[in-house]
Amino acid sequence: MIRKLATRRETLLLGALLLLLAVIATRFPGFVAPSNLADVFNDTAPLILLAIGQMVVILTRCIDLSVAANLALTGMVVAMLNVAVPGLPVAVTLAVALGLGAALGMVNGLLVWKLDIPPIVVTLGTMTIFRGTIFVISGGDWVNSHEMGEGFKAFPRAELLGLPMLSWIAILALTVFSLVMTRTTLGRAFYAVGGNPHAATYTGIDVGRTQFWAFTLSGTLAGLTGYLWVSRYAVAYVDIAGGFELDVVAACVIGGISIMGGVGTVWGALLGALFLGVIKNALPVVNISPFWQLAISGSAIIIAVAVNARAGRDKGRIILKSAEHAT
Repeated sequence: MIRKLATRRETLLLGALLLLLAVIATRFPGFVAPSNLADVFNDTAPLILLAIGQMVVILTRCIDLSVAANLALTGMVVAMLNVAVPGLPVAVTLAVALGLGAALGMVNGLLVWKLDIPPIVVTLGTMTIFRGTIFVISGGDWVNSHEMGEGFKAFPRAELLGLPMLSWIAILALTVFSLVMTRTTLGRAFYAVGGNPHAATYTGIDVGRTQFWAFTLSGTLAGLTGYLWVSRYAVAYVDIAGGFELDVVAACVIGGISIMGGVGTVWGALLGALFLGVIKNALPVVNISPFWQLAISGSAIIIAVAVNARAGRDKGRIILKSAEHAT
């Protein structure tokens, strides 16, 4: 039943997304041209990557507010590394970004698992620590385009079959995590822990360890996005991606990932991110102030949470009715 519920939400969100595109097309038909939609997907790719990681964390009844700070710290580190070693291969840079992002995610996971500190408190703290660390290692200075190697900057823009590597990486992440969440023991454990942690414990699942791996995966994707972000925009600074963690959480909630845990899919996270991405790209095109994006995003979050809450109540009624019939 939960899987059917998630599918229904995704279908509704897909319909809402298509309706939004249709409305935009009445004002600016060129927006829905395939080439422009490909550009929108590419612009939204960083949000998609972070939303996938955040989805895994939220499924386990946690939240990771440090993803944007992880992105910024990892991005600054790899940018400074590129300045220090200009000829460093992109593969090595990617490995460093993935490894550092994973390590920062592990810090969150260990604090939640071993010290039993609430995830929101842990990640608020590490968010501040990560931002402060950027200032310490950089001295507040920027790393600008002319200081970065051409190979470092070119990777996310390199095209394969007409799509930039940034888009292909997002597609690869969607495919891999869809398989992980549906075909592996770890993926099923994420859902079990979020759905009913006590029952999960009785079946032999270590709740804390599972949450640790959720934070690790989220951190890994944040680290990867950190390199892709600074290389694509060719700049690294202390406040990079400031406030972006709110967009990430919004994408998940809009995509039907329940903040109570246990419900949600990779494709829901994708649709939520694309919904916000279309809004962000469309508002300037149709001459609407970008500041309306905040109001629209906030309204979408409230509606999504209300739908989630209503669905949860309906599910509870169904369970109670089933129990009444059984007696």
